Amino acid sequence: MKIRNFAATVAASIAMTAAASAQETFEMTSAFGKNLPILGTAAVGFTEKVNSISTEVEFEHFDPGELVPALEALDAVSNGSVDAAYTTAGYWQGKIPAASLFAAVPFGPEAGEFLAWMMYDDGHELFQRMYDDNGYNVHVIPCGIIAPETSGWFKNEINSLADLEGLNMRFFGLGAEVMQKLGVSTSLLAGGDIFPALERGAIDATEFSMPLIDARLGFYNIAKYNYFPGWHQPATMFELLINKDRWEDLDEIAQNQISVACMANITDNYAEGEGTNFAAMQDNVENNGVTIKQWSPEMLAAFEGAWNEVAGELAAEDAYFKEVWDDLQEFRAGYKVWNNNIYLKRPRD
Repeated sequence: MKIRNFAATVAASIAMTAAASAQETFEMTSAFGKNLPILGTAAVGFTEKVNSISTEVEFEHFDPGELVPALEALDAVSNGSVDAAYTTAGYWQGKIPAASLFAAVPFGPEAGEFLAWMMYDDGHELFQRMYDDNGYNVHVIPCGIIAPETSGWFKNEINSLADLEGLNMRFFGLGAEVMQKLGVSTSLLAGGDIFPALERGAIDATEFSMPLIDARLGFYNIAKYNYFPGWHQPATMFELLINKDRWEDLDEIAQNQISVACMANITDNYAEGEGTNFAAMQDNVENNGVTIKQWSPEMLAAFEGAWNEVAGELAAEDAYFKEVWDDLQEFRAGYKVWNNNIYLKRPRD
């Protein structure tokens, strides 16, 4: 009896070892360091989720720069030098004009509406086609989303458009196009490069992400005025890019395991952002000397007017931007019927 039990245990152990050795291993670079809350923890969280449910695949997480720099991940995944990347399409705006429409849209959809367009309308199909049509050998899956960000950290109060003119500012995505139209010189820097640039005066101001994330990066040490609302990023979507050859080599079960882990990660990512930022804002004010400012209606109107000009120009210059923009606008027109009737339209006490 004991011999039979021992034999069964050995057989089970061998089977488990064989199953483990049969797993496909994917090296995944992240655009955000693992110690960065909400952004970095989402990338780590995805790997933990997929590894905990999959017998087919195993993901290994790498911080930006360990395999490739954050802004080079798309090319690296496409050419196969990296298997996968957790990142955001807004980083590819310089390569593909429409890319930021799948990341964050100024004065655009908030998280619920963005996910609805992506998952129940044409968003995901257009997202994949964008990469296919531009020759990138990647499979894309929406894999995270956060609520609005702050719209900037400034060393001085900004009370008019004149106060913006001539500033050098780190800015992301389509919002950078708006700021440039208003006289701001913008540059796109990865998260870890922003504080040194502020410190040495290479930039005068910055936006990056949510208050908790920005606090971890220490922006409040140099720029004490933090502006809201995040008109440039009412929601920000994150993507999992997988080399398409590797994706197509996986069986349907493995592909579904990855997709399910991303869907779970979207929920977790959104909830972490919603659940942690108010404490960070309170701490910024009470302990870090930060002044929270709201943009005036006049300034918001100026930002929105500039955005409408930018969107029109980009649509005129790039046929795919126009196709995606028109599709999103059509969806938003329908969604407005629901949004305007179902939600309370009053500020919280």
